[in-house]
Amino acid sequence: MTVITKPFGRLTTAGKIALPLLFLLVALTILLLVGWVAGVLPWLVQGVLDTLGANIGIVRFVGAATVVLLITVPIAFLIIFMELKLIAFVNLRVGPNRTGPWGALASVVAGLKVLAKEDFTPTGVDVPVFTLAPAVVYLASVMTLLVMPFAPGVFGFDMNLGLLYFFAMGGLGVVGLMMAGWSSYNKYSLLGGLRAAAAIISYELPLTLSVVGVIMITGTLSLNTIVERQSGSFLDWFVFKQPLAFLIFFIASTAEGSRSPFDFTEADSEIVAGFATEYSGMRFGFFFFAEYVNVFILSALAAVIFLGGWNAPLNFNPILDFFHVATPFTLNLDPGSLGMSLLWGILIVPPLIVLGLTLLLWTFKSGWSFLKSLIVGFILFNLIVGGLLTLYLAIQYQEVIGLFWFLAKTFTLVSLFVSCERPCRACGSTRSWASPGSG
Repeated sequence: MTVITKPFGRLTTAGKIALPLLFLLVALTILLLVGWVAGVLPWLVQGVLDTLGANIGIVRFVGAATVVLLITVPIAFLIIFMELKLIAFVNLRVGPNRTGPWGALASVVAGLKVLAKEDFTPTGVDVPVFTLAPAVVYLASVMTLLVMPFAPGVFGFDMNLGLLYFFAMGGLGVVGLMMAGWSSYNKYSLLGGLRAAAAIISYELPLTLSVVGVIMITGTLSLNTIVERQSGSFLDWFVFKQPLAFLIFFIASTAEGSRSPFDFTEADSEIVAGFATEYSGMRFGFFFFAEYVNVFILSALAAVIFLGGWNAPLNFNPILDFFHVATPFTLNLDPGSLGMSLLWGILIVPPLIVLGLTLLLWTFKSGWSFLKSLIVGFILFNLIVGGLLTLYLAIQYQEVIGLFWFLAKTFTLVSLFVSCERPCRACGSTRSWASPGSG
């Protein structure tokens, strides 16, 4: 055992991750080869496809729920990194620049650090309510994504009352804050919960009423229909037809997302950390994951209602139609068929290209080890293939173009949210829990 573990212990962190993945890839290739030779692989793949096709409703639900839950945490990390970098730029500082390329992993490491800390439950708290409060806050934000139209045909569920559902689910977040404040057995937490309850009376009313003009113009509460009514050019967007409504919506959204100067539910200088005073570890982190996800969701809603959603500012369809190529493809995994040849090409060609890039880097980059060259070659290969695949999908499918414009508008509004954050006068950082004092 010592002989095996000693060389493995000498590897770097990247090597410890890459080596098991390499063994897994080799084992999977061998299993596929054996399955193809034995004639089992085509039968197995076809059986799986038939089963999934017969239960497409369940597959779609599980897939959509999984995607929504998985994208929320990376979105929170990305927004935290944007906040740290933008605030540093405003303050003429560098910001996080040590962890990862250009400090890109600073928010990830800080978030994982919070999640890895001890999850302590103080004496005297109402344990069930205390434990459920972060989940209620987080899920209240995530459930609003059910009706969010990301691109043409890319949405969870197109409700006729989608906008009403959005505000109803979004309003449940304050219930979680009140649960946290009441169950913590702490007067500062209780003050934070009471402030959250008072705030919902103040800003939910203008937030809801700001979209009434858009509802009267479109005659519907369906978010998909609202986006479709803004198709054409940017002059058809409701931000130009309802500019005052957009301004009110943006200000009320700032309060809804607990951004400065409306962060009085978590006033550090007055009530320590507000509703989250007694929380630690993963439960503490979930409160602030929910806050950053909420910033993304409110920005997405503003983009959908006022900025045309997935619609491009100008009509680029003639240009895309010029490059569009119909590519009908039928999957056939019989031995010797085109489908099986492509499958073998996918299994064999990419590792050979990665190996070629690795040898080039190892040869021409003096001082680089083979493992470092392998990692960089793998990253370069994925960047090249990902870029070409994205370009192809953008030309072939309207959904990809729509998703691009939706994300571009959403993250433009997110940058406005985070750039308005109040920096700490003592250390120059924001009030964010992630990496205070970075840079």
